[in-house]
Amino acid sequence: MQKGFSLTISEMFQELLGNLAVDNTEQISLRYGEITAALNKEFRETDSKTANSLQVGSYGRRTAIKGISDLDMLYIMPVGKWEKYKDGKQSELLTDTKDAIAARYPTTEIFVDRLVVRVLYQNFHVEVQSVFEQSDASFKFPDTYNGGRWRITKPREELSAMQEFNAQKNNNLRRLCKMARAWKNKHGVVMGGLLVDTLAYNFLVSTEEYDDKSFFYYDNMSKDFFAYLKDQPNQEYYAALGSRQQVYVKKRFQKKAKTAYELCVKAIEAAGTDGVHGKWKKVYGRPFPAKPTAVDEIAKTWVNTEEFIEDSYPVDIQYGIKIDCDISQDGFREHPLSYMLRKGFRLRPKKKLKFQVVDSDVEGTFEIYWKILNRGDEAKRLDQIRGQIIPDEGEMKKVENTKFRGAHLVECYAVQNGVVVARDTIDVPIQ
Repeated sequence: MQKGFSLTISEMFQELLGNLAVDNTEQISLRYGEITAALNKEFRETDSKTANSLQVGSYGRRTAIKGISDLDMLYIMPVGKWEKYKDGKQSELLTDTKDAIAARYPTTEIFVDRLVVRVLYQNFHVEVQSVFEQSDASFKFPDTYNGGRWRITKPREELSAMQEFNAQKNNNLRRLCKMARAWKNKHGVVMGGLLVDTLAYNFLVSTEEYDDKSFFYYDNMSKDFFAYLKDQPNQEYYAALGSRQQVYVKKRFQKKAKTAYELCVKAIEAAGTDGVHGKWKKVYGRPFPAKPTAVDEIAKTWVNTEEFIEDSYPVDIQYGIKIDCDISQDGFREHPLSYMLRKGFRLRPKKKLKFQVVDSDVEGTFEIYWKILNRGDEAKRLDQIRGQIIPDEGEMKKVENTKFRGAHLVECYAVQNGVVVARDTIDVPIQ
């Protein structure tokens, strides 16, 4: 009987990049144009949807992936307006920007957030920064904190560096940036987009190995990139590509990069086997292609009920969240699960597990969802895979019981404004 077959390395990574492509570019362009037109009408008495605005951030650098929720644009103010706002009127400029957009979208949530005006649409938001262009092509932008001041940003230098260096590296820079975003979203790595792009840039600067390589070598490029990340010293900030401005490290990423490196090593060792797709999925998540399956492959005796958060919400990790688990039996508390895993202990059946959020830096209101997935031969035999996405009941906890052997998994998601902004995962080995 015909069996499934594996894609080649080149085919797998080409499909991964295809799956990561932003799929709502028309909607994003429409929103950018409408905001630009509203500001041109207010400040220039024109209705152009393209003049005087600049797409920046990961979307502007063309390193964004499917699910992007945080979009950035600059609106370049008329030179003649500087006199009105220059002397301590940073807050007034942002308020005027907000009011101009609100006049066009009276039912949309729009507010000033220190440096920008945030325009909240369903599944994504646009951060609008009104700026004054300087003679060196940099921009002055308003900071309303502590009475207000003017600061400098140099996004054109970042855009140029990305474009030029990507060409020098055979288009590998932008692709690596996108793959790194898939990793951070899969593993809940709290890392801003400019830092992702800067680290990918620094890695490719450090080596000539991939100057003339393409998709066939992306398995080794992945491994080497995560090796580079795991060995980075702890530091507060990096010099951004192109502009060399300080881009801050929100949380340390080295430990998760080390895990990714080890997963890459295992995936490379599995090349040519049926398990290679699943091993790369552990690195890059759902966007990585699954092993193709022949139509006449033997039907499973169990129902795959697993659901994926990516099918319900876009994922764009911006914050950190941490879950842990208290273990008890017959009413007596034993140990936290994190302690048992560090010690290499395995769980036995008939124990009570209370999973709970123990730390989070998500700002504002958000909802919590849980996923409990049973894995292994016994779960399949009993047709108890589970894996559905379940809303939290308001206490940020989920109580379960160990029933049968297998390497089970628990995931927690923080959803804000229709976007997964934080996630954490615990593997639960039951012996």
